[in-house]
Amino acid sequence: MRHANGVDGSRIAFQTEGDGPALVLLAGQANNHHWWDGVRADFQTDRQTITLDYRGTGDSDAPERRYSTQGFADDVVAVLDTLNVEQADVYGTSMGGRVAQWVAVRHPHRVRRLVLGCTSPGGTHGVERDATVHAGLADPDAAQARRFLLELMYTPEWLAENPGPYTVLGDPDMSARAKKLHFTASARHDAWEELPEITAPTLVVHGDQDVFNPTANAPLLAERIPNAELRLIEGARHAYFDEFRAEASPMVLDFLLS
Repeated sequence: MRHANGVDGSRIAFQTEGDGPALVLLAGQANNHHWWDGVRADFQTDRQTITLDYRGTGDSDAPERRYSTQGFADDVVAVLDTLNVEQADVYGTSMGGRVAQWVAVRHPHRVRRLVLGCTSPGGTHGVERDATVHAGLADPDAAQARRFLLELMYTPEWLAENPGPYTVLGDPDMSARAKKLHFTASARHDAWEELPEITAPTLVVHGDQDVFNPTANAPLLAERIPNAELRLIEGARHAYFDEFRAEASPMVLDFLLS
């Protein structure tokens, strides 16, 4: 386990595997690097994959101050600096896609190619999940809330054949305070005005059955980012990259290698 120092001195844990050009993989809200466990190997035949534990998760520090997607992006750059990686491809999913937007906006020379998966521009232009989704996630019965989240991530057919364990349901060791800070950081994300500044070639990927982060956000991003490509995966929910890895991973690799 290695650590980088964030701009405020917080220690940010990161992990590297494989050899070759750098590919940063950014996880969803309140998750650590294990989000990528199911598919990481797909990208390592000719890539060095880089993951990190967001502050508040995994082996990173959990400062009490406010978190933001901009701040998480600065932590990503701190990791690249520690590794002496001048430029990398960046693939972010869910909140990781929001973080990736800021990496590309604020540090354009550090991003060669950008992939935004199951994510949103945020703010008033982003399409919010509906009230029934909020209610299901807030179910006071923890087992019911967990099942509801699983069915937002995966199709019932896939869940029936794959009983777990699942790595995309949040870091189980996070404090309640850190979870709240993550939720607020993601909820306050708004990169709409800055998205046209992205210069890296960009691929937007989304499951066409995603109601957790509604699919309608994908064309918004693709239209707002200059020359971005849009690909929807038929039948996929939020964790398209995991359940539909046989389609999604080659799609992303083809884009990165093109």
